[in-house]
Amino acid sequence: MQKNVVSQIALMVALLAGVAAVLMIFGSSMGLWEPITGFVASRTYNNVLGYIVVAVALVSLLVGFMTKTDTPKARGTGKSVVALFIGLGMLSPMLMGLIVEPVKYPPIHDITTNTETPPQFIFLTDSRIGAKNTLVYGGPEIAAQQLQAYPDIQPIMSELNTEAAFNKALDVAKAMGWAIVDQQPQTQRFEATARTPFFNFADDVVVVVTSVEQGSRIDLRSVSRIGRGDAGVNAKRIKEFSQRFAESL
Repeated sequence: MQKNVVSQIALMVALLAGVAAVLMIFGSSMGLWEPITGFVASRTYNNVLGYIVVAVALVSLLVGFMTKTDTPKARGTGKSVVALFIGLGMLSPMLMGLIVEPVKYPPIHDITTNTETPPQFIFLTDSRIGAKNTLVYGGPEIAAQQLQAYPDIQPIMSELNTEAAFNKALDVAKAMGWAIVDQQPQTQRFEATARTPFFNFADDVVVVVTSVEQGSRIDLRSVSRIGRGDAGVNAKRIKEFSQRFAESL
């Protein structure tokens, strides 16, 4: 029984570290703390915990192999291996960054399908909860950076009339899990708040439908509440919305 003590300790350390890592990522979604708190904690402690788990697991494996027995169970090999995989899993983002060159995103957090006359927020204001970034568009400099990084982000052109396009856009937004905070069917526009799956960061979105000669045009704008850059999240959101809208026709 004593031969398994080290492996049991390794597994316990790994499980506790794994739970801590998960809480740092999803704690905000559970209402435990603000998104930035979990993000900073993860950036600060995740790799440290991962290294500790891997080190403890390797020591446990070494002790097990030095144990005079031919039974892997008696050496606690299985528990040690599980602990090792948990540690490597925690370190996987860093390890992937060493293998695959990370994508470089521009230091912007305000993305729109219309950089010339971007949709304006009316209901949501700069005083929204937890906001550090303004909703005032940054102008030509931001537009130039977006056009260089995301030239494929374009308005959605539809053969639907404005009312049908507005309803379809609203359905797509709800299907993507956005919280609709204001909708104006008369002017075919709505505002919403979207949350990132990791760390639960809030981004604000405005969607405006306008009439064109052969149907309607749908423009979006997605803005992060905090952070100079957004790691491409707002652009990905707009692209996903555009794809879902097209597929729903």
